[in-house]
Amino acid sequence: MCVYTVSPHGGLIRPAEQCPSPNQDDRPDGCEPDLIIIHSISLPPGEFGGPYVEQLFTNRLDWDEHPHFAEIRDMKVSSHLFVRRGGGLIQFVPFSRRAWHAGASCYRDRQDCNDFSIGIELEGEDETPYADPQYNTLIGVISALQTTYTSLCARRIAGHCDVSPDRKSDPGPAFDWLRLYDGLCKDTEKI
Repeated sequence: MCVYTVSPHGGLIRPAEQCPSPNQDDRPDGCEPDLIIIHSISLPPGEFGGPYVEQLFTNRLDWDEHPHFAEIRDMKVSSHLFVRRGGGLIQFVPFSRRAWHAGASCYRDRQDCNDFSIGIELEGEDETPYADPQYNTLIGVISALQTTYTSLCARRIAGHCDVSPDRKSDPGPAFDWLRLYDGLCKDTEKI
């Protein structure tokens, strides 16, 4: 498994491909990340690979290239990280900044989860099992984040479905939460 490190001041993770998104802004004053939100995305839906997620997060998606893209036309979204099916890691937003991933959301009576969360997108969709390399990357990344941001324990990890239950279902039933927690327990002993 790859060993990841996080720069607490710059908010960058290594090793990762850096692909800066314009869809970010400052976190509220004094707000450190203390929640990880796991998402899934595939563009077009159910199709993996290709440049479309990166293009969406960097405002370069050709809206006319696929019929589905008309449904998301002009969306301005991003995530801190994107984990490809093969385990490749792309960072779009430094952890010190707010990515636009959760939308209208609430976690333990706190509104606006983008303010205090780190968004991790997995290349996938609700009903398709996630790939082994994705779990390996996710476990390594979360372990590094927990080392850097001590408030991020296993009880501070949620799905998009947990913070926006009326409108989102990801990462869906195909995501193996126990596998994630078991891997974190073995890797970091923070549960």
